[in-house]
Amino acid sequence: MDEDVGGDVGGDVDRASDRASNRDLDYVLPLRWEDDSGLAELTAYLRFLRRHVRIIVVDGSATPLFERHAAAWRGLAEHVRPAPDLRFANGKVNGVITGLRLARAEHLIIADDDVRYDRHTLARMNSLLAGADIVRPQNHFTHLPWHALWDTARTLLNRSLGADYPGTFGLRRSFVERMGGGYDGDVLFENLELIRTVRAHGGREIHPLDLYVRRLPPDAARFWDQRVRQAYDDLAQPVRMALFLSVLPAVAACLLRREYTALAAGAALTVGLAEVGRRRAGGSRVFPVTAALCAPIWVLERATCSWLALAACLRGGVPYAGRRLHRAAHSVRGLRRDLNTRPARKMGLQEVDRPGQECRSPGQAGRSGSLAALNPAALCDPSQNGLTDDNPHRHNATVARPAGMDSPS
Repeated sequence: MDEDVGGDVGGDVDRASDRASNRDLDYVLPLRWEDDSGLAELTAYLRFLRRHVRIIVVDGSATPLFERHAAAWRGLAEHVRPAPDLRFANGKVNGVITGLRLARAEHLIIADDDVRYDRHTLARMNSLLAGADIVRPQNHFTHLPWHALWDTARTLLNRSLGADYPGTFGLRRSFVERMGGGYDGDVLFENLELIRTVRAHGGREIHPLDLYVRRLPPDAARFWDQRVRQAYDDLAQPVRMALFLSVLPAVAACLLRREYTALAAGAALTVGLAEVGRRRAGGSRVFPVTAALCAPIWVLERATCSWLALAACLRGGVPYAGRRLHRAAHSVRGLRRDLNTRPARKMGLQEVDRPGQECRSPGQAGRSGSLAALNPAALCDPSQNGLTDDNPHRHNATVARPAGMDSPS
């Protein structure tokens, strides 16, 4: 693999200076795989990362795969199981919080297993974290099969109205400590929950539209599997949900009245908005013009799936990892109201004694939320809790989650 893992976006950065500037940067990678088809590629990426950052891989894969990963990544990363006390419904959060407990650097990157940083984006993220508590970069696909092109239209619409919700974030460790060490994982839209938790604690959020971080596209089966669940996330943003619920009735009314000009105008407006998003902050360098043309198709797909998501909500929630998740994400107002109780009640923070790796139960552990007390040298080897309760995190997000028009991983 090339040193830059596919090349830098925005200019070259000297390798030696990158190593120096990224010394205080940890990289947390939660994953749970059902097969190892991408093992060689990810191992090459970890080998590149190891030259620049300290890596923590929290692996909820089955034992045979876990052991294979341990052998492949020995010397490249700290490879651990999810903490046994974390049993959130959204398994990714179990992996993230486990990684946060083990982190030592002030600046942290959390990334899905399909995200691919290069030297430039690592250095830029590290620099931005000097002045922010959470940083949302912009993901873009490394290549564009038809379904990735379709979903890129969503990203462009999001950029035209705000910013994207990516599959990776930068965080300041001291602020995570102030948050109590984590966030609620019993929600579907865990990335929005993290952002809102930071906001509720008064953190500073920035979303540089020109910080482009590559992402591997999912396969088509994974793309289709995510449609309704991504639409369900809009329940955390009622105005957005109402907008998409209104699309199909409006289209039906135009068809019944044969008002085809109105339909064409609506499609043209959607394409125009997507093109605005494509051109913002130099986006035309990474987003093809054909993606903007797919915007009307994506809007119709999301409008249809929004009705299916509403039906799932009325039935008690969207199916997820063998259960139903009803809540998409908490509001900032609700998180602020619950500030004094949420860290102790919801995060399940616990200490792990270093000498014998004997786990303390949450009731025995201190509830101060200090990561200094929650940063063990090694975790107990838990049974299959945490990430194993979730679907595999391989390419589980089809693209970054947008601010104005977001979708989940």
